[in-house]
Amino acid sequence: MGTCRVGLVGAGGVAQRHAEVLSGFEDVELVGVTDVAHDAAADLAGRYGGQVFPDVGELLATAPDAVYVCVPPFAHGPVEEAVIDAGVPMFVEKPVAIDLDTAERIAERVARRGLLTAVGHHWRYLYVVEQARELLADRPVRLVSGSWLDKVPPVAWWTRRDRSGGPVVEQAAHVLDLIRVLVGEITEVTAYGDGTPPPVDGADIDSVTVAAARFANGAVGTLTAACVLGWKHRAGLEIVADGLALTLAEDGLVVCDADGQHRYDADPDGARVAVDRAFVDAVRGVGDDVRVPYAEALGTQRLACAVAESARTGRAVALPAPSRMGVTVGA
Repeated sequence: MGTCRVGLVGAGGVAQRHAEVLSGFEDVELVGVTDVAHDAAADLAGRYGGQVFPDVGELLATAPDAVYVCVPPFAHGPVEEAVIDAGVPMFVEKPVAIDLDTAERIAERVARRGLLTAVGHHWRYLYVVEQARELLADRPVRLVSGSWLDKVPPVAWWTRRDRSGGPVVEQAAHVLDLIRVLVGEITEVTAYGDGTPPPVDGADIDSVTVAAARFANGAVGTLTAACVLGWKHRAGLEIVADGLALTLAEDGLVVCDADGQHRYDADPDGARVAVDRAFVDAVRGVGDDVRVPYAEALGTQRLACAVAESARTGRAVALPAPSRMGVTVGA
């Protein structure tokens, strides 16, 4: 394949980010975009090229080589089904759905079709994630603490549980994904929400959530999430292993051991480029570095939905026996 012809479903902030990256690749052509908000689609096309299409079917009729699905959580499902039926490689932004049933259904259809897919967990392309995994390779992890302490994003649907899935599903998924990569699969979670929505009209999500987790390898951990601040305060992990403590975030890694403390900076913008580059190369048949195919992202969705269910019901939720589903960080 020469030029990779890419279509976009969705024209919001995340789609704009992907369009900016993709338009910078010499081997990519943006053929078009569709969005229920026509003005947003027209703005994206005006900036980065391509036509505006009235719906997904019209976009797929142009026979793109790949499609990016960048829709709000509640809109997942029908779009992916249309792309799968057309047999077009598909990049899906996280979270892959607001619930588990939709994600399971899409994963099954992807598997039946044998479709090339990728999901936008770009943190896995951070060099410091690979570095952390190497440091932990011969040290049993005992404790992990993940957190996402932030503000309410400026989109109307985010504070509605039936539109976003809630903060753990929509926002903390990056942290949960790294927990799975660096520590292992979780077998049981117990979570609590405060039952009080943030001070936003129509909100029905919890302002804060806390969860405790048991891992298959014997480690234990916690997750905390909050959306009551006016800024992004913290998003990342602290991991305690034998003789080692790691603090990992999108902007870097801090390593503490008997020799002292060392900091290694990360490049989050580089990771956002790398996740798109890896998918385009896979579509073109010149690379094999898709680190989160849809089947792997399903593991993170299961975990996020388990935390959300436990917080909603107040009961512990068991997860399926770990399969690891091909977890990879690097080649």
